[in-house]
Amino acid sequence: MTTFIGDYNCKVDEKGRVTFPSMLKKQMNSASGERFVVKTDIFEKCLILFPMEEWERQNAIIRSKINPYNKEHNKFLRNFYKGSAEVILDSNNRLLIPKRLLDLANISKEAILAGQDGKIEIWSKDLYDAMAENQDDFAELAEKIMGGNINKEME
Repeated sequence: MTTFIGDYNCKVDEKGRVTFPSMLKKQMNSASGERFVVKTDIFEKCLILFPMEEWERQNAIIRSKINPYNKEHNKFLRNFYKGSAEVILDSNNRLLIPKRLLDLANISKEAILAGQDGKIEIWSKDLYDAMAENQDDFAELAEKIMGGNINKEME
């Protein structure tokens, strides 16, 4: 699994094509190729871009926890896959993101591609910038999640 590093300001053209940053491409596992799955995020108003290898890993995790004959599980599956689309890097290293997904994330002329563990978030530049302004909230969250006895966990 690739851990993507960095966030990149990218232009979105009138057709919904986003140039994929060369630094992110260099970080990719060559086995992933140039195929991705893009979908809406579960928690935030952004899109998630999974290299195909990571998408398959996520599907394996879901399959291990889901019974498709359970009504709640089936509802989860429907909503998880809703709106997802396969996208492929073109010869100019651009991804054509479906307009319906760009609209859901309020992305128009500028997007931020932000690397994470195994995936890339695609944000509206305005939403991403607004979120970054509140560092005090992040500091409190970091303390809450990571502020335990670190030496105990390292043993």
